[in-house]
Amino acid sequence: MNDENRQYTELLDLSNNKTTAIVKGDVGQLQEIFGKEQKLIDILNRLEMERQSCVADICKILHLSAAEVKVSQIVRLLEKKQAEHDALEQSYLSLKKTVNQLTQVNDNNRLLLKESMDMIDFEINLAKNASMAPQTANYGKGAYEETGGMGSTSFDARQ
Repeated sequence: MNDENRQYTELLDLSNNKTTAIVKGDVGQLQEIFGKEQKLIDILNRLEMERQSCVADICKILHLSAAEVKVSQIVRLLEKKQAEHDALEQSYLSLKKTVNQLTQVNDNNRLLLKESMDMIDFEINLAKNASMAPQTANYGKGAYEETGGMGSTSFDARQ
């Protein structure tokens, strides 16, 4: 679990860097971070499989169901073996703290990305609507609405 915690700590650092990149709007840095994150996630998946294998081995020895047992339960069972208990408890608590911090940063990043996407959508709509004529009640003699918009406009720099 110590290796897993180190990798999650590195992922947390990347997520904090991602927050900065999102705020700055630095797409290049975001792409670089995503690549690094993917490598870390692959490593974490491998470490998680190793951890689950260790838990399964411990459960066999203690005659417990590996599907239902949690690390906190194993920590309680090891109270008589103080050194193992303390080491496992420290690793468990440290990993739990890191994962909670990572979850908070990722939730913050998700909100920042949503706000950025909403702002981009707003700016696109604003740009589209700027070239359209305002909708007013323009009725002609026959009581039908006449459309006399601004049409397409272009800037001519050859003045």
